[in-house]
Amino acid sequence: MHLEQRLAVKLSQRLIMTPSLQQAIKLLQMSKIELLDEVAQEIVENPALEEGQNQEGPPDPGNDPGNNEAPPPEKAQTSEVDVEPEKAPYEEIDYESFFQDLEGGYVPRAPIEHRDELPSYENVLTRQQTLSDHLIWQLEMAKIPPLTAEIGRAIIGNLDDDGFLRATTEELQAMGDYPEEEVARALKVVREFDPVGVAATDLRECLLRQLDYIDMEDTPCWFIVRDHWEKLEAKKYKELAEVLGCSMPELGEHLEIIKHLDPRPGQKYNTESSRYVIPDVYVVKLDNEYKCLLNEEGLPRLHVSSFYRKMAGGTMDPASVGSQEKNWAKEKVRSAFRLIKSIEERQRTIYKVAESIVRHQRDFLDHGVERLRPLILKDVAEDIQMHESTVSRVVNNKYMHTHRGLFEMKFFFHSGISSSYGDDVSSRSVKEKIRKIITEEDNKKPLSDSEIARVLKQEGLQIARRTVAKYREELRIPSSNSRRQIFT
Repeated sequence: MHLEQRLAVKLSQRLIMTPSLQQAIKLLQMSKIELLDEVAQEIVENPALEEGQNQEGPPDPGNDPGNNEAPPPEKAQTSEVDVEPEKAPYEEIDYESFFQDLEGGYVPRAPIEHRDELPSYENVLTRQQTLSDHLIWQLEMAKIPPLTAEIGRAIIGNLDDDGFLRATTEELQAMGDYPEEEVARALKVVREFDPVGVAATDLRECLLRQLDYIDMEDTPCWFIVRDHWEKLEAKKYKELAEVLGCSMPELGEHLEIIKHLDPRPGQKYNTESSRYVIPDVYVVKLDNEYKCLLNEEGLPRLHVSSFYRKMAGGTMDPASVGSQEKNWAKEKVRSAFRLIKSIEERQRTIYKVAESIVRHQRDFLDHGVERLRPLILKDVAEDIQMHESTVSRVVNNKYMHTHRGLFEMKFFFHSGISSSYGDDVSSRSVKEKIRKIITEEDNKKPLSDSEIARVLKQEGLQIARRTVAKYREELRIPSSNSRRQIFT
C-alpha cells in the first residue's frame, strides 16, 4: 500500500450565502422604520444609488448614449447577486431580465395618503407634561422662600411614577444639611399641590389626604382607612361592620367611596407616549373577496445613477476615467442593484405571506375573533412554498390592517384545541370565550376555573381546568374569590 496523488472529477451541491442572500435575509426581518433607516444610510454611502423616479428607464448599458460597445448577449434570466463581485464584470449584469422579472411579479400597492390625518405642527413640537414638570411649575408659581423652593425641588426629585415620596425626612435633610422644620414646611407645600395625595409616604396616607380634600374627615370612610386598614386589606367586612356599628349595605356604600379614590395620583402624568404603527399591508374587501395591498407610503423609489452606469460601462472618456475609478463604479452600481432587488423581493414575500394568512383566516375576517382558526408557520410555508424560517422573519414586526382592526401578523398564528365536532379551535378564540363567560357571570357567585371548563366542555371544547387558569391569568382576570362582589 502506498500514497499517490490523483485527479478526480466530482459533482456536488453546496449552499453558499452570497452577499445578495445575506442582504435579502437582513431586510426581510426588518420593520418598515428599520428599512427606511437602512435605505437612507445606503443612499448616503453609495453615490450610485439615487432616490426618485428614474426618467431613463431600466439601467441597460446597451442603451446608454455614446456606448459603442455591443450590448451583452441574451442569457437565461439570472441574478448578478449570485456571483461574487470580483468574478462578475459589469457587462454580465442582465438588467433587462431583472426589470422584466419585477414587472411580471408585480404586487398591488396601496395608493393611500393620510395628509388630512397628520398631527398639527404644534403637536409635533410639543411633548406631554410629566409629573415632575407639573409639580415644578406649581412650585415656581408659589410665593415661598428660596430655601423652601430648593427643598421642594429635592422632594419632587424623589417621587416615583405613582407620586409617592421615596426618601425619608432624614435623607432629605442630609441632601443639603437642611433644618428639620424647613423640610417639614417644604413637604407641607408640595403635598398641597395637584394631584391630591402626591408626596405621600404610603397608600394609607395618600387616601387620607384625598378624603380630607373632599371634606370627609371624621367620617366612616376616614376611620376605615385610618384605624382599620388591616381589616380592609384582608376583606374582613363583617368585622368592619361590627366595629363601625353599621349594616353590610351601609358598609358597602362606604367602601364604594374608598374604591373611587386614586391609589396612584401621579400615574396620569406619567403615561407612556402613544405608539403609532404603520401597517405594512392593507386588507380590503372588494366584491366579496379580500384583497391585500402593500403599503409603501414613505418608501423611496430607488434607481441606479445613469452617470455611474456610464462610468462603470466604459462609455465615458477613457482619459477622464481610469481603470481604478471604473472598478470602483462597478462595485457601487452592483451594490445599488443588489439593494433594489432585495427590497423588491422583500415586498413580494410579505405580500405572499399576507395573502396566505387571508386565505386561512377568512372566517375571522367575516365573523370576528371567535372564528379565528389555528394556524402555524408550517401551514403558510407549505401554502406559498417557502421555508418556515422565511415566514417567521416576515411576520416579525409586520402589521396588517383589516376592517377588524390593526393586528401584528403574529396575531394570526396560534395553536389549536381539540373540539368534539372535529375542527380545532384557536387558543385565542378560547380566551375570548373565557372572557365572555366571565363577563356574563353573576358577580355574587363568580365561576371557578373548573366550572368554566365544564361550560366550555358543554360547547364542545376539551379543555383542562389548569389550561383555563393559565388563559385567565394571561387575560389578567383575577380568580373567582377576587371577583366576588359582596355589596352589589
